[in-house]
Amino acid sequence: MCGITGWISFDRDLGTQSAALDAMTETMACRGPDAHDTWIQGPAALGHRRLAIIDLPGGRQPMTVDTPQGSVCLVYSGEAYNFTELRSELSGRGHRFTTRSDTEVVLRGYLEWGERIAERLNGMYAFAVWDARQDRLLMIRDRMGVKPLYYYPTSDGVLFGSEPKAILANPQATARVTADGLRELFTMVKTPGHAVWDGMAEVEPGTVVTVNRTGVHRQVYWELETRPHTDDRDTTIATVRSLLDDIVRRQLVADVPRCTLLSGGLDSSAMTALAARQLGAHGEKVRSFAVDFVGRTDNFVADELRGTPDTPFVHDVARAAHTEHQDIVLDPQALADPAVRANMIRARDLPTGFGDMDASLYLLFRAIREQSTVALSGESADEVFGGYQQFFDEEARRGTTFPWLVRFGRHFGDDSEVLRPELLGTLDLGGYVADNYRTATAGISRLDGESDLEYRMRRISHLHLTRFVRALLDRKDRASMAVGLEVRVPFCDHRLVEYVYNTPWALKSFDGREKSLLREATADLLPRSVYDRVKSPYPSTQDPRYAAALQDQVKDLLTHPAHPVFALVDPDRLRRLLHRDSPVSTQAERRGLERTLDLALWMDLYRPEIRPN
Repeated sequence: MCGITGWISFDRDLGTQSAALDAMTETMACRGPDAHDTWIQGPAALGHRRLAIIDLPGGRQPMTVDTPQGSVCLVYSGEAYNFTELRSELSGRGHRFTTRSDTEVVLRGYLEWGERIAERLNGMYAFAVWDARQDRLLMIRDRMGVKPLYYYPTSDGVLFGSEPKAILANPQATARVTADGLRELFTMVKTPGHAVWDGMAEVEPGTVVTVNRTGVHRQVYWELETRPHTDDRDTTIATVRSLLDDIVRRQLVADVPRCTLLSGGLDSSAMTALAARQLGAHGEKVRSFAVDFVGRTDNFVADELRGTPDTPFVHDVARAAHTEHQDIVLDPQALADPAVRANMIRARDLPTGFGDMDASLYLLFRAIREQSTVALSGESADEVFGGYQQFFDEEARRGTTFPWLVRFGRHFGDDSEVLRPELLGTLDLGGYVADNYRTATAGISRLDGESDLEYRMRRISHLHLTRFVRALLDRKDRASMAVGLEVRVPFCDHRLVEYVYNTPWALKSFDGREKSLLREATADLLPRSVYDRVKSPYPSTQDPRYAAALQDQVKDLLTHPAHPVFALVDPDRLRRLLHRDSPVSTQAERRGLERTLDLALWMDLYRPEIRPN
């Protein structure tokens, strides 16, 4: 896991631009605290920050092979979980290795197969290869989009980086956000390829982007495909378990301390139990970590979203799996700390509006990083197996918009309501969402004879796996890499995703519950309490002191009417929220305050040029 960046300028020699490349590379020091280096040759300049996970002394980058036709240089971020098999195959083809790293396997694999190396990789990765033999740059991203990668075409080439901040550090890039970027920012649709920043694009998951003297070219090497599923229930359950055993085994490989993120839900509990069994066979124990809030378990109040606190279930799993467990307990002062909010905005380069859920994730990862370098997460199991409430909500099923927006609107309201009315009129967020929904659903294939219900559920699954999960994966990557922690996501293995995606909904929910296949595939590992537990979303603090802190910070912001945030946010709407008799009582009101504070800090930190018209 690392941070990569680079600059290709076909019309100049970048040998004099080392300071600019150093500045781009340094922006990602948190992603790679263990080492850094740069490489410049003619029109190509590549930078790398390293978080050492495998072959600590031998995996330094940029990694180069000199050939008679020219140099081939790689900067790579992520993990290839099948690198051992690929190394053996490449050795049989005559390649000689000087390190034990997966980075060298990817580089040698490129020399052997070119861009088709992507089709052979199992893992999470984003990498760039400068090939002087063909005078071209290739940028390749993993199938599910676990690792980020952005690019910014210039008049004679391209800038690229793991995060927008690396690109924005180059004087050729402009930190500008237009109306289209604001639309993406204030809706939860995660348009593939969209980067919010004007002129910048995201390398889409499962895609190879080639840059040469003729321009930028895209080629898709993987996408979700509709296929018949012929396995019966028992075979399907057994296949899911077999895949999970193999996936977790591969993702436990590391030369540094590992742990699991444990929430007490089905996903993280199953993953933790699998890891505990596999490591236990070698005499090792799993470390597990959970997030909690001061007084939450004792003072928990059930609502429609969360029926139970996490901690009792977490402890049940920790006891059953014999993990070395630790609760990371957070207080409202830490969650509301503007410095923590600023750190998360710097990590994501955008004002996300997730409030205490972003803050708690960052603080959890920061605490874990003191003891571990690699963590396994249960992220994406809900998207793969059908765990969210909207999968069972008839309005969301039959609606003509993204199903999560139906649920979010019902429970959390619309945080864009704090924006100026004239801005909302200009942006037409409803129209933007509708256009995106039509585009997102247009290419989803239907099997011959597939019922209307099955096809609706296929569409919902497809939307979650190609839109919703990407926003969550980006959030987790940025929060973890901001503290130099590598988070792996076993449920994003493309083999599992492909298999379960094509499993009919009747099998995915054969007992009338969410994630039936995952529950039965890991039933032998789970405490009964977790087996029977109803899905609960990521926790959010219920402490009124957090809401009070938000109000105080917004009141202070209102004393600075010249702040640029008020070009977007309506101060009168904020005052109406603050002048109510009781503290902020609804999720919508709280999210409006969080969104405002995020926007204000983002403007302070990035000084973006906003062009809403």
